[in-house]
Amino acid sequence: MGITDFAIRPFDNVTQMNQTIIDHWNERVENKDTVYHLGDIALYFTRPASKSQEAVLKVLNQLNGHLVLVKGNHDSRALFKFLDQNNYLLDGKPKFEFHDVGVLLKYDHRQYYMTHYPMMLGIAPQIINLHGHIHHYAVAAKENINVGIDTPETGYLDYELPFGTPLSLSDIEQMVAGKKIDYDKRH
Repeated sequence: MGITDFAIRPFDNVTQMNQTIIDHWNERVENKDTVYHLGDIALYFTRPASKSQEAVLKVLNQLNGHLVLVKGNHDSRALFKFLDQNNYLLDGKPKFEFHDVGVLLKYDHRQYYMTHYPMMLGIAPQIINLHGHIHHYAVAAKENINVGIDTPETGYLDYELPFGTPLSLSDIEQMVAGKKIDYDKRH
């Protein structure tokens, strides 16, 4: 995982950032849990590529839970293939699951379409697009929620989450409700 120019983060180095993410992740996630990661798993490029893949796997293996990985624009098929070759069972389920485009999750009369890129789904009041890809920005549509690590939409929460903490379904629900109220005020 790497620090980039477009994502200013308060860390002295990548190792410190990664450890912060691992610690905050594992404070919230248990091995029985499933976490959906919506792309751009890591920005780490070395030669040979196998060195990068091994480094990414080392970090991912330190994260609790099952990871459902949606391919982002910075993720290569080679990385997914490497992770799949090194996949293992955790509590009877594979550690990693892979999706190229997205995943649909139904919960409490609502559908969450989880993708890397923001998707404009039109008028579909029961469908929320959870996405990553954009840093420090929000799509001006109440049905789109940026859940990336740099999202400004955690501002809809009535509490603060430490950097790198995965969002829970209750966090998402509060963000959806807050964004709808904010959107309705402006329209």
